[in-house]
Amino acid sequence: MGIAIIRGTLDSMAEASSANELQPGGFTACVHHQSSAEKLKANFGDDIKVLHGSSGNVKGVSEADVILLCTKPQVAKAVLSSPGIQEALRGKLLISICAGVTIDQLQTWTTPTTTIIRAMPNTPCKIREGMTIISSSPSADDRSTEFATNIFSTLGRCRVLEEKHLDAVTALAGSGPAFACVMLEALADGGVMMGLPREVATELAAQVLQGAARMVLTTGAHPAAIKDSVTTPGGCTIAGLLTMEDGKIRSTLARTIQEAATVASTLGRDKKKDD
Repeated sequence: MGIAIIRGTLDSMAEASSANELQPGGFTACVHHQSSAEKLKANFGDDIKVLHGSSGNVKGVSEADVILLCTKPQVAKAVLSSPGIQEALRGKLLISICAGVTIDQLQTWTTPTTTIIRAMPNTPCKIREGMTIISSSPSADDRSTEFATNIFSTLGRCRVLEEKHLDAVTALAGSGPAFACVMLEALADGGVMMGLPREVATELAAQVLQGAARMVLTTGAHPAAIKDSVTTPGGCTIAGLLTMEDGKIRSTLARTIQEAATVASTLGRDKKKDD
């Protein structure tokens, strides 16, 4: 996800007709392994500075004004508690994409003068078709929130919501692409069963889901209205829809989001002792 953020922002900056003071002036990527550093240099060349190792984290944070925390939730505390990090974070903006790690936790692990913003992007950000929700700490000013919004808007759509919604957002937007791909695969399997070549069935299923989603986003129409516009009396669509209802697909998908949100709420917890 860190690579997606860098790539999307760099591409957006290259496309912009004029400089924006609320865009990054440059990127420094901090990674753990030398192999990761080499991969980044191969991807971005001189467009970014790459540091690796724990000392690289301290140097990178010290030199930056805005820090993106793109680690796994379980290691966020360890990274932020490393020697020199808290000192380097004083008076700076920290944007975390760690699922389940709350603003209060991040504030505890940093300093009172560190401004915290949480962001939940999803994997389609890699192709700039993502969905990101951001939530700001009470101390965050409008400028900080606008900066974060500008960053993630380069990767797709971006909204600002209260932090209480982020576990549900993690389940629906963060995990959602995986759930959508299961549905896509199942639709393609149906096409294969009826004689379509696999690659054709997959292309059809993918374009159908993309097209339906675009219709909702572009027209603002309720999904049920689009569904009804396709459903003619006695036709094949209503026959298929009734089969879906027999399988309780609505409740299954809704419960899927519920369960994923429940798990998301536990990701930032200390396994030995809740913070």
